[in-house]
Amino acid sequence: MAQTLTEFDTIAAISTPIGEGGISIVRMSGEESVKIANRLFKGKDLTKAASHTINYGHIVDPKTGEMIDEVMVSVLLAPKTATREDMIEINCHGGIVVTNRILQLLLANGARMAEPGEFTKRAFVNGRIDLTQAEAVMDIVRAKTDKARDVAAKQMAGGLMQKIKDLRQEILNTLANVEVNIDYPEYDADTVTAKEMADTSKRVISEIDALLKTANEGKILRNGLATAIVGRPNVGKSSLLNYLTQSDKAIVTDVAGTTRDTLEEFVSVNGVPLELIDTAGIHQTDDKVEKIGVERSKKALKRADLVLLLLDSSQELTSEDQELLQATADKKRIIVLNKTDLGMKITPQELADQTASPVIAVSVLEKQHMEQLEQTIKDLFFSGIENSNEQVMVTNQRQTGLLAKAKGQLEEVISAVDNGIPVDIAQIDFTGAWDTLGEITGDSAPDELITQLFSQFCLGK
Repeated sequence: MAQTLTEFDTIAAISTPIGEGGISIVRMSGEESVKIANRLFKGKDLTKAASHTINYGHIVDPKTGEMIDEVMVSVLLAPKTATREDMIEINCHGGIVVTNRILQLLLANGARMAEPGEFTKRAFVNGRIDLTQAEAVMDIVRAKTDKARDVAAKQMAGGLMQKIKDLRQEILNTLANVEVNIDYPEYDADTVTAKEMADTSKRVISEIDALLKTANEGKILRNGLATAIVGRPNVGKSSLLNYLTQSDKAIVTDVAGTTRDTLEEFVSVNGVPLELIDTAGIHQTDDKVEKIGVERSKKALKRADLVLLLLDSSQELTSEDQELLQATADKKRIIVLNKTDLGMKITPQELADQTASPVIAVSVLEKQHMEQLEQTIKDLFFSGIENSNEQVMVTNQRQTGLLAKAKGQLEEVISAVDNGIPVDIAQIDFTGAWDTLGEITGDSAPDELITQLFSQFCLGK
């Protein structure tokens, strides 16, 4: 990747969330980091401090002599740092004013404001991490469950990177033999070379398929499942939301139609991250406010990955229930028969005869059989992959798309060999697959893609 002059500047940014807190961290990376920090630091001479030491002192405005804050300064010297450059991390008291004042002093004394993701970008440019590891940094920051964190940690440790490098090496080894036979055609080894290229393509495709099988689970762990809780008014939707979130975010009363809007919350259910959407009861109404809520509920239903359709088991199915059963028939759903504690006029078996969707009978109020509902949610989307601690997973659309592209190129190689197309022509797609896999790790990714990817990071990372 080409480097610009600004990539050698000393950069600074606040790495902790802005606001009141115990501490804030302001970090710098670059050749001048230690010198700039030393201009503001009253305490030990930081230019003489050993690497990976923490130094107590005060940040002082060098122009006025004003003491800004009592701090601890970490001195981290290249190359054993997050960016492989000299780094400074200033631990100051939390608070918007003091943190910003320290940052402004660093900028006034020679540092440049870091761009979003620039610290991680420097780690990539300087060869400490690849693109999959860079993406994993943000996956850890955004992880909504322990499983999502675990998958991201494995990727940050190089699990996917090593897998891709192994596949590229296998292609490269075969390419070397192909090049020899193209350069020395007198040996007439085209047939052997073509077969070797096809065999390698088949092996690599098999490995790619195994990775692609994890893509759906990886996407769910990374982004969560948009889960709509739907049903007619007063069937227990808000009670279910409150149970899953362990909160009273939605008002729960005995009055039908209390929830007039959609409420959203992220929760972890058996390790599955759910973006829960508690919808207003979908029903016919003349109330203008309720109508708005119903329309929003219908929109939420359209974007949902999972539908939890609640029915009141203590009553016979109504026409509105039947409409909801029909409206959600093409969605991944779980039918939840609620209020079993009041006596059941609808049984799971009756509905099971009408639909392939799982049917679970519960009492949300009495917390009966709720663990069965949670297990069903997990089983509906995961097929054992998430239980493998060693499983390398694909976690985003960029990785998935490039794997699919490489697979297509290798399939073209196999087709070309089967149809007797010359080896040097078939080699074009073979080399293309090697390049495409390199885009995943960043070994052959264009500069524009690198810039776009890191621009999605937060400041200070």
